[in-house]
Amino acid sequence: MARARRNKSYKLAGIYDRRSHDVPFNAEVAEVEVDNPLAVDPGEKIAAIRSVRSDPLGRLHAHHQIDEAQYRGGRAFQSDWERAERGPQAMDPTREYVDGARTREPITESQRQAVLRLNRVERELGTDGAALVHDVLVLGLTMDQIGQRRAVRTQRWNDYFARRFRECLDRLALIYGFAATIRTPRAGQRK
Repeated sequence: MARARRNKSYKLAGIYDRRSHDVPFNAEVAEVEVDNPLAVDPGEKIAAIRSVRSDPLGRLHAHHQIDEAQYRGGRAFQSDWERAERGPQAMDPTREYVDGARTREPITESQRQAVLRLNRVERELGTDGAALVHDVLVLGLTMDQIGQRRAVRTQRWNDYFARRFRECLDRLALIYGFAATIRTPRAGQRK
């Protein structure tokens, strides 16, 4: 009996490609490089796919509309906001019941530091800039939705909000230490 011949048309390079190619119909995804959690050497990167559907900052970064410093400054703001926020908390069944009165958890040092950084951000950005950054990074609103909330619905206002938001991201990158100076575009160039 003769031995069956192997098919030599397979590719060895595709063996370790573990990215999913089956995404939902209405998915908005972007390919990013992340640290390899199984890496032997520190700093190794792998390609991953992340959803940018409800993440305006991730969408801007994936479409190369903002740079890495602006992206990291925005993420640092979101992290501080989440740390400082003291929203609804779940009931802890292991704690002693006292007539429905719950004592508040003490404020941690990391929460206090996050609030101090957020206060500095608000001083640096001004009231309008801080509100714009909050609307986009915390509430996840688009420039169209921001215009509707402020009763201005023209494309010119959307462009203004987008430009102002990028300026605020530049300032956040400076505040959080991801950039040394603010870039200024040359005459006739767009940022």
